[in-house]
Amino acid sequence: MKLVQSLIVLMAITSFSSTLLAGVFKCADDQGNTSYQSSPCAKESGAQKIDTRTGGVTDLSIEQKKKEAALNRTKQQKAEEQKMKALLAQRKKEAQEQSALNQQLIKANPKQYSAFAIPPYQTGKLSTLVTRFKDRLPEIEKYRRLAAQKALATGECGRVEVDELSNKSKPTLLVFSVDCSSAKTFYFNETELLK
Repeated sequence: MKLVQSLIVLMAITSFSSTLLAGVFKCADDQGNTSYQSSPCAKESGAQKIDTRTGGVTDLSIEQKKKEAALNRTKQQKAEEQKMKALLAQRKKEAQEQSALNQQLIKANPKQYSAFAIPPYQTGKLSTLVTRFKDRLPEIEKYRRLAAQKALATGECGRVEVDELSNKSKPTLLVFSVDCSSAKTFYFNETELLK
């Protein structure tokens, strides 16, 4: 009989100590009543976890707010990434549209433009120079067309042979070079092309 009682006491002590090791939760309800329990509180508001080994207290509502803030940051980062992907896709599409207009101009005017006067800049195969300005690729393709037309309008360019972004370009001001069949090279910056 003593053995059975000893076993029951030992099991109770083991059960109680494992509960203590798990921690105690201090919970408050909507009326402000406080209770202590071994399982997490039903609501995180006013809930605290007490570590019985260290005596440390963790405010669970603050922990919950931290988790929510981290989740919101992750959601915001994903939304920004999606927005950036959509913007890049749009810019790529615009660059392709401008390049297609360039090719139509060349095909419609073979006497004024060589077949390779304005070769398309393809996003995966950009030169080092063009890569520096890749975020402005749609404008670059448009300005190349305008530069070729402006060179022809001078009357000193019989035919456009090559029209490229110039290495004189800067982040604040793009410059384009147009080589003509008359052995003359024209340089136009984006400000001049918009006039």
